Amino acid sequence: MSGLRAMAIHELPEVGEAAVCMGVFDGVHRGHLALVEATVQAARQRGLKAVALVFDPHPDEVVRPGTRVARLAPLHENLRRLTEASIDVAVPLRFDNNLRALTPEEFLLAMAPQIRVRALVMSPESAFGRDRAGTPEAMEAFGRSAGFDVVRVDRLVTDGQAPISSGRIRGALTDGAVDEAARLLGHPAYLEGALSSSGASPSLRFAYHPALPAPGAYRARIRDRQAPVGTHDGLLWIDPEGNVELRRDAPIATERVALDLLSRA
Repeated sequence: MSGLRAMAIHELPEVGEAAVCMGVFDGVHRGHLALVEATVQAARQRGLKAVALVFDPHPDEVVRPGTRVARLAPLHENLRRLTEASIDVAVPLRFDNNLRALTPEEFLLAMAPQIRVRALVMSPESAFGRDRAGTPEAMEAFGRSAGFDVVRVDRLVTDGQAPISSGRIRGALTDGAVDEAARLLGHPAYLEGALSSSGASPSLRFAYHPALPAPGAYRARIRDRQAPVGTHDGLLWIDPEGNVELRRDAPIATERVALDLLSRA
């Protein structure tokens, strides 16, 4: 989606009363969906809009300058998946030092009147605002005077009680375990880029910093990014320097492609 940018908090769209969850939502994995489902349910029960605030860039890149976080999907794909999961409004919110400086109370008040929080959906480890002071306990106390409820969601766990996280999924990809990454995501690992040529094995260029799997060959399902109706099978080759080549069984009409990683070849 060309031209998409995260907006400042004073640029928020007019939504009205809302049930709100917030985070990076990178990859929109199974752990995220537990939070999303609770937000949608809270909204429907209260007659509100279900809103997801999606921080961009990744907060780690602002808190620790020079850090680059490999992403499981570009921003617009994460927004699309949230909308597909029944979020009414997915808002890309620019995370910068100005936003970081706000207390949790200032943060929530700054969203009004465009977004008036009536239900705030949080997991046990959720915390936001200056010094991460916006914990569920602190927000419950503030909500009693500010007029909103805190809806708590248990952290989703998998085998061995290990939490699902974007970092854990990146680790699986680093090991080349695309099947494990897909299990944690709830969908195949995703890449998106532009083909550098129309040759037999064009290279793939990225407009974001992608979380690539370990060097090797991978089976992929390929879709035209502009018209994602038809699909092709192909092979993705990744060398130790992170260069990516794509071999496919049929020509693609446009240079922009979306890839679902299916398995090692």
